[in-house]
Amino acid sequence: MLDNFSPFLLHWGITAISLWVASHIFQGIRFANTSSLVVSALLLGFANAIVKPLLIVLTLPLTFLTFGLFLLVINALMILLVSSLVNGFKVSSFWTAFFASIFISVLSFLIGAFLPSDSPSHTIQMPHSGIWL
Repeated sequence: MLDNFSPFLLHWGITAISLWVASHIFQGIRFANTSSLVVSALLLGFANAIVKPLLIVLTLPLTFLTFGLFLLVINALMILLVSSLVNGFKVSSFWTAFFASIFISVLSFLIGAFLPSDSPSHTIQMPHSGIWL
């Protein structure tokens, strides 16, 4: 059980850092204190793990019609959902949430790319004989 706990904490920390940086870049995002930032990062992780897949499935035709761009709207809706649930986390408008969600996603990806991974990489190597079967 503890093997899965450290990647969870790492992802939670990355999300919290990304939210904190976004609050300094986007004027429409405000945190009252550190605890609201930490709780928002935790709830955003849960919303992305539980609610977001349900929304993706329900809006699949619209996502296909927009060539996947509707997923950006779903990301913004996740941030607005979390801001409505957490006291001390305020997002001024949908467009602030929209552009902040893009920024948070990119920053989280970049931070995660520079951190070492515990999972071994699974590479497929061609057999020395050149025959796969």
